Amino acid sequence: MQGFEELDFGSMSGGDRYKILASTVLPRPIAWVVTRNAEGMVNAAPFSFFNAVGSAPPILMFSVSAYGERHWKDTLFNVRTHGEFVVNLVPEELAKQMNITAIDAPAGVDETALAGLEMVPSKTVSVPRIAASPVAFECRLYKEIEIGRNVMVLGEILHAAIRSDAFANRDRLYIDPDKLKLIGRMAGAGGYCRTGDQFVMERLTWPLDQEQDVSSQK
Repeated sequence: MQGFEELDFGSMSGGDRYKILASTVLPRPIAWVVTRNAEGMVNAAPFSFFNAVGSAPPILMFSVSAYGERHWKDTLFNVRTHGEFVVNLVPEELAKQMNITAIDAPAGVDETALAGLEMVPSKTVSVPRIAASPVAFECRLYKEIEIGRNVMVLGEILHAAIRSDAFANRDRLYIDPDKLKLIGRMAGAGGYCRTGDQFVMERLTWPLDQEQDVSSQK
């Protein structure tokens, strides 16, 4: 039997716990969050502690961690100021631009300009979206939950902009994930992955019977 390392999270430092989580919860989708500060300047930052929560109501979440002297990222201040934001998803062709917006720039720096990103107006919120992102979710703040040195931001999706050529069947809302070419976060300071390598398993039904070839599901 394969051996296991037993790790007591209660006795580990926050940095060590982060290292384990970031190296094992893989791959993680990336929320490229665009906000606007009190003076109207746009901010963009990527977050990989991110996912969809549910569809009724349609809720996304991303987690902001406290860090350094500034304590919180500008994103959280901006969300609290205006109560709205746009979550853009990150395709492979925008990976370098996304990485630029992850720089710990001084407060008030427009990372979208720094990365040379074209922005376009959103339909339902005052915050613009990233034009070249294949998927953008316009959100208003639903709730925030402070958990230790983290704040979970929950946003209700008001509107989605999805690139037309990503639809395999527009009438049935079938999207071809290969057309999105999204990337995900992996372990380490610079670890990322592509999402094009997929396999399919048919969903099983209960009760199992001989007509369901369980061996083929491996």
